[in-house]
Amino acid sequence: MESVDVIVAGAGVIGLAIARQLALAGREVLLLEAEGAIGTGISSRNSEVIHAGIYYPPGSLMARCCVAGRRALYAYCREKGIAHAACGKLIVAGTAEEAARLGAIAARAAANGVHDLRRLSAAEARAMEPALRCSGALLSPATGIIDSHGYMLALQGDLEATGGMIALHSPVERVAPMAEGFKVSTGGAAPCTLGCRAFINAAGLGAVPLARRIASLAPALVPPAYFAKGSYFAISGRAPFTRLIYPVPVPGGLGVHLTLDLGGGARFGPDVEWVERPDYAVSPARAEGFYAAIRKYWPDLADGALHPAYAGIRPKIVPPAIAVQDFVIQGPHSHGLAGLVNLFGIESPGLTASLALAEAVAGMLA
Repeated sequence: MESVDVIVAGAGVIGLAIARQLALAGREVLLLEAEGAIGTGISSRNSEVIHAGIYYPPGSLMARCCVAGRRALYAYCREKGIAHAACGKLIVAGTAEEAARLGAIAARAAANGVHDLRRLSAAEARAMEPALRCSGALLSPATGIIDSHGYMLALQGDLEATGGMIALHSPVERVAPMAEGFKVSTGGAAPCTLGCRAFINAAGLGAVPLARRIASLAPALVPPAYFAKGSYFAISGRAPFTRLIYPVPVPGGLGVHLTLDLGGGARFGPDVEWVERPDYAVSPARAEGFYAAIRKYWPDLADGALHPAYAGIRPKIVPPAIAVQDFVIQGPHSHGLAGLVNLFGIESPGLTASLALAEAVAGMLA
């Protein structure tokens, strides 16, 4: 049986970042991907926002990795020439009651290490974005947008330049502990069995099912899997905004917000629904609920302007009644299997946090 030092399962942005980090540290790395290309799951169905780290519970892994990852991601983009823009974001209040909540949002951001938010009056916000309607806002200059595919290609390039390998069409079917390391069995057109000293489960939506196929991992340590589907709509042409526009958060989410791509195109979402299994179809009928939400901050949105864009799925490990979760990096200290790391619930801001998550995993293995 052939063997390799480290096997990483899942070639999305998290798996790529982890594999790159380990390869740069001198580890021999094989990255296994079930699909025929990198980043075809969660990583290709997100808003491509570089998050500042504003909303997450202070002290949470999500907050810490978002803030550290954002700083590292901007530096990496500059180093590699990855298309991105620190365009900024406005968190807008539509009513006086919402405006009164802006202070609490700024305080949470500061507790997370985000100290550059600036309070704006309605007039100041409209001076920045004349098409905007609000009663006050917060400006987050650290929020930005990125070409996520360009980012993943750069990670892949670093991995391969340091001797790491990627095997596509290689779904992991079973992982079994050995005396030293693990025996990993793959499926696909060319199934094989490989040995490794360390195994990293970064399979995104498939992380929970994969963990259930790891022999000797106690079932009680594998969380349940839930799927929160977010649908997005777009408009033809450009919206009259230069920054991202987010309403004051609503219970269970951030509301229907406006994000921009690097070409200036506008997308609105998400409209969240909990589903039994991943489903990426966007029903045109769901647009009806978007118009009223968007017109709270962009009253000039024309009837019939929205058309379906795409849907993404968040890998939740808590039920809808709870909704809010933290990242989980489950290492040997949790399950007692040396060299095994599972990553569960890596939803937004996973892309922003990816480099910080990779450092955390590498440190856990070291």
